[in-house]
Amino acid sequence: MQDERIPKRSEIDEQYTWRLEDIYPSDEEWERDFEKFSALPQRIAQFKGEISKSADRLLEFLQLSDEISLLCDSLGNYAQRRSDEDTAVSKYQAMVSRLMNGYVAINSAGSFETPEIISIPQETLDSFYRERPELELYRRALDSIRRKKSHVLSDAEERLIALTGDMSGVPEQVFSMFSDADLKFPDAIDSEGKAHQLTHGSYIPLMQSVDRALRKSAFEQLYHTYDGFKNTCAAALSGQVKTLSFYAKARSYSSPLEASLDSNEIPTEVYTNLIEAVHSNMQYMYDYAELRRELMGLDELHMYDLYAPIVSDVDMKIDFETAKETVYKALSVMGEEYLSVLKEGFENRWIDVYENEGKTSGAYSAGAKVHPYVLLNHKDTLNCMFTIAHEMGHAIHSYYSNSSQPTVYSDYTIFVAEVASTCNESLLMQYLLKNTDDKKEKAYLINYFLEQFRTTLYRQTMFAEFELKIAQMYESGEALTADSLNALYHSLNELYFGGGVEIDEEIDLEWARIPHFYYDYYVYQYATGYSAAIALSQRILNEGESAVKDYIGFLKGGCSRTPIELLKGAGVDMASAKPINDALKLFGELISQMRELME
Repeated sequence: MQDERIPKRSEIDEQYTWRLEDIYPSDEEWERDFEKFSALPQRIAQFKGEISKSADRLLEFLQLSDEISLLCDSLGNYAQRRSDEDTAVSKYQAMVSRLMNGYVAINSAGSFETPEIISIPQETLDSFYRERPELELYRRALDSIRRKKSHVLSDAEERLIALTGDMSGVPEQVFSMFSDADLKFPDAIDSEGKAHQLTHGSYIPLMQSVDRALRKSAFEQLYHTYDGFKNTCAAALSGQVKTLSFYAKARSYSSPLEASLDSNEIPTEVYTNLIEAVHSNMQYMYDYAELRRELMGLDELHMYDLYAPIVSDVDMKIDFETAKETVYKALSVMGEEYLSVLKEGFENRWIDVYENEGKTSGAYSAGAKVHPYVLLNHKDTLNCMFTIAHEMGHAIHSYYSNSSQPTVYSDYTIFVAEVASTCNESLLMQYLLKNTDDKKEKAYLINYFLEQFRTTLYRQTMFAEFELKIAQMYESGEALTADSLNALYHSLNELYFGGGVEIDEEIDLEWARIPHFYYDYYVYQYATGYSAAIALSQRILNEGESAVKDYIGFLKGGCSRTPIELLKGAGVDMASAKPINDALKLFGELISQMRELME
């Protein structure tokens, strides 16, 4: 029998660990740079009142900002990646904590930057560009700051706003401590009376069980537990809504939504277009729910049936080396330039592959300037192969952005972050579907694809609509109580699932367990990113080299243009509803294919 024990970090083969020595050869080297980091607030403070006085001082300050960005990148990536290797090592936790304190000091010392840059008269700034042509590099960055002039406060007011930083995070901290640390669930019981431990991590795997009694038990135990604390959860979420409302009003935005999207230069119409487009394509979701009910042989489809497999007996065991090879082949449509970067990442230890004791869970990509780093906890499953494609999409986006753009424009915004990762997943899926003749395997893959549409495009849009509506409720003077939140959430589930799913009363409390509602209008980007990625992958497959060239141009763009402009350059207009409608049309076609395969 195979040893299922999770190994210690020291027992993992080096070739399956990331090479952090590329950032710092030793902890001692990190400490030397940390000394420079600790002196930064003093250096920054010397520019207060100076950057609006001369072209030279403005340029020096902007160049210092680039220096700070590079130093923080190295220090932060090394400390955080070391901490994530084994969270039980207090040394690296302490390094991360010291950095966090340093960031606060740097932000406080530089709180004068935005008000002072905005205070420069345009004719003075134009003369600065003439005096020091090197400032032209920073023109877009300066324009981006100055366009927010009507939302920036006085120096003293900005300092007060900065001082509220710690306080503003309290609702999320309360939610996190309550939900992640304090909340415990009773065991779920299967059809044979056997108990199964119920945790946040085990909930979805239990909901994917073929045992319906186990699914129902897990569903009820989870939400009945939240029901006992629904007023606490409502108070925490209400605190988050009030916090965002305060900042929006303080900065003279018309709504918290506008305040949030403005930071990434996204028009609010992108958000509302998404919701409207999904509303106009609800029939596909209703069709999928009906197909799921039929294939599961149920009289009624309940909320606890939505994650259960509808194609059984397909065991796709895919080890890491096979998964890498398959991803490489699937992405061959991207051409040699892209493949060479992918190969570099696979062969030169950008990836930390396997679980070890104390290693942080999940998966992510961190776009370090030296090269990206990818954390996995690989198991030999189809899902883990898709995770490789997903995270390497992020990694290659970061690689191109960092290597193609100057420091000031090398970070891409959150709005486009999920595009490159999901485009890779879509290309992998379409490669797998094209390369199997096994009907059952094809049905299994199509269902995997359908579930991505359900959970990413529909579900995240429903979350986005809930987030928008609770802000509107608060602004109209309605109290955000557990009862009012439950009623809203129930009505949204009725809208998104139609009459084909029994909206069990327990699901009314799902809002109480979603951490993303504390992320400030974040979730809509999963749905818009997914729609853009589907459109881009279709264009790459249909048009070939010209589409690839446009796409790589997008990956190299960093934040040198607005996210909408960058995506338009790749051939996708996210200011319109077309990419969402096109993606959902593909969803409909996949449902038809699934129905034919399963007949």
